[in-house]
Amino acid sequence: MRKIAVLAILAGLAACGQRADLSLKPGQQLPPAPYGRSEKPDAAELLEPPTLAIPERSVELRTRSEEREDDPFDLPPPEAPQPE
Repeated sequence: MRKIAVLAILAGLAACGQRADLSLKPGQQLPPAPYGRSEKPDAAELLEPPTLAIPERSVELRTRSEEREDDPFDLPPPEAPQPE
């Protein structure tokens, strides 16, 4: 019974989550400003993923069946030497 109570308490503690905003610990500083920028970015800017991390699709998907063009690099594999 005691083990069940301990497990229930641990499960309850594991379910607790921090609801406060992220902040720096005392004595910590944000990273220095990037090269060419005069002011440091704030925490919200640092948490935004850069454009390269989430690229947008730049090509249109094919919406219907179309014949493929000949691909000059689509070559068959070289034949393996046959054992004698």
